[in-house]
Amino acid sequence: METFKKTALKAAELSAKKLINIYNNFERSSIKMKSSHEIITSADLLSEKIIISEIKKNFPKHHILSEETGDNNKKSDYLWIIDPIDGTTNFSMKNPLWAISIALAYKNEIILGVVFAPILKEVYVAQKNKGSFLNNKKIKVSKIKGEKVLNTFCHGSKTENIKKAIKYYNKQKLNNFDCRQLGSASIELAYVACGRIESITIPGAHSWDVAAGALIVKEANGKVSDFKNKNWDLSSKDIIASNGLVHQQIIDTVKNL
Repeated sequence: METFKKTALKAAELSAKKLINIYNNFERSSIKMKSSHEIITSADLLSEKIIISEIKKNFPKHHILSEETGDNNKKSDYLWIIDPIDGTTNFSMKNPLWAISIALAYKNEIILGVVFAPILKEVYVAQKNKGSFLNNKKIKVSKIKGEKVLNTFCHGSKTENIKKAIKYYNKQKLNNFDCRQLGSASIELAYVACGRIESITIPGAHSWDVAAGALIVKEANGKVSDFKNKNWDLSSKDIIASNGLVHQQIIDTVKNL
């Protein structure tokens, strides 16, 4: 397991070095539209190339799933799940809330999660049954509930998921629960894990956006489920990650989105 962790961290660090330089000199005019609601930059593709190269160098037979291109070796029990830049829009705006997300699954169960936010200088790491850490210090979810709760939300690129997210936001605000959108699912998951916020809710979640962060929340004593309160896994279409204390309120809120 330590070899997997070292590989993921090195891949993230190599990518981060390149991305920081690009970020500091980025021109928004260079972005391209991947869909009507998603953008892509040359930085995404470069980051992906660096990460995949490092993984393949150490584990050439492993399968890789990445947001941009990925790999097709589906014979392996090991699956690396990558988002080379989670929060590309933030990146393009010189907003520091973006991260590199790398997870490893064995037989469809996440066993390693790394979320590296280079501008924030924060590295979140979790291994199955070994806890979650921020810059090598153990972290836990918050114990906050009630009116002091801070919820966040995100959504997939499909119009139906955007509508669900807006309905969720409206319901929570009308229930007097604060609700924000930070623009990076992996950072929001990491923030749940370290107790900065109480939840993140995502209709239409992609596995590459949330796989690493989901394990980080779980290992920090949080709860992660789909919208029907079933345990989240790689086949789930939606995700709720919370400190556990606010989970049922969110489940009740998303029932009729």
